Amino acid sequence: MLCPADHDITEFVLCGLSFLEHSMASGSSNGVLRPLLLGILVLGVFVTVFLMYFKPDKSWFCPVESVSEHVKNLISTKSDKNATIVLIWLWSLGSKFDFSVCSSLFEIDNCFITADRNLYSKSHGVIINHRDISGDLSNLPQLQRPSFQKWIWMNFESPTHSSKLSGIQKLFNLTLNYRQDANIGVPSGTIVPAEGEENFVPPSKNKLVCWIVSNWNPQHDRVKYFNELQKHVKVHAYGRAFEKYISDNDLIPTITSCKFYLSFENSVHKDYITEKLFNPLSVGTVPVVLGPTRQNYENFIQGDAFIHVDDFSSPKDLADYLLLLDKNEEMYLRYFEWRRHFKARKVQFPVEHACLTCDYLRRHKEYKEFNDLDKWFWGS
Repeated sequence: MLCPADHDITEFVLCGLSFLEHSMASGSSNGVLRPLLLGILVLGVFVTVFLMYFKPDKSWFCPVESVSEHVKNLISTKSDKNATIVLIWLWSLGSKFDFSVCSSLFEIDNCFITADRNLYSKSHGVIINHRDISGDLSNLPQLQRPSFQKWIWMNFESPTHSSKLSGIQKLFNLTLNYRQDANIGVPSGTIVPAEGEENFVPPSKNKLVCWIVSNWNPQHDRVKYFNELQKHVKVHAYGRAFEKYISDNDLIPTITSCKFYLSFENSVHKDYITEKLFNPLSVGTVPVVLGPTRQNYENFIQGDAFIHVDDFSSPKDLADYLLLLDKNEEMYLRYFEWRRHFKARKVQFPVEHACLTCDYLRRHKEYKEFNDLDKWFWGS
């Protein structure tokens, strides 16, 4: 007795049951056949339902090209035979991005950014983030370095918050860092020309001074300064230490709502000027900075665009000045004169770092090594 394959599922089941009854009625070993036949029937029903209603993806039957094969095919084409390959080996910046945007975003052509370690031997540059290097260096590439390849030491934390590791002093060819004297210098932001002259008017404000802090340490200079400053002027402080969490979506609106923002760095080092400066600059809030010297800041931004704590003999003097500016709109608006011809541009983190690395490698194919990393970055 056979059940036609073109029956619907209900008819198939009924046919199967009829077949089971017929078999057991005619067999002398019902005790043995019954469980076996029932199991076969259940399995048949399951397979039939699966094939009727589930349509597998073609990739089940056709192998999907691996990432490495895809890139190999791209760089093997005639138009891309001179492509520069940048391999991201260690990268814990918490942000993934489209590896193919160097051309569209920065007009940097013939760059292939990849995280596929199978392409190590073909990569012109290997980016290694300092914070991800294990203490015994065991997670660094173990294969011999090709003669044309450069290892790039990347670090955007300050020396105070970067552990010195034994064995990396003479390991790298290039530095990718916030410092202006790095081989590939990428500050947290830049001041760029505006499109025509603009009579900039800052957004309306409902707070005088604000501060958003995530890393709270009573021993930090910025915390000590804040503790004194708040004795003389109200500071709207946010963060874990104040039990006032600010989400990523609320960060910029909060800064925008304040006349002044405390752009206090967590440590003081040459060129260590982070997004804490460029966030308020970009939204029409005056940054009050604590970090390297005023002269160092003025390498990045016009001197009349910010207030430096070093310009005042004490936190009380600074507080008095902020209260004065609050009452004198003409004086306050002078801090936005630079916006007539310029605007603040924040770096596109981290895609810009990878693309600028590729651009550097394209333009600098000569041999290069860096043998004084400890002295250069940590000063010893």
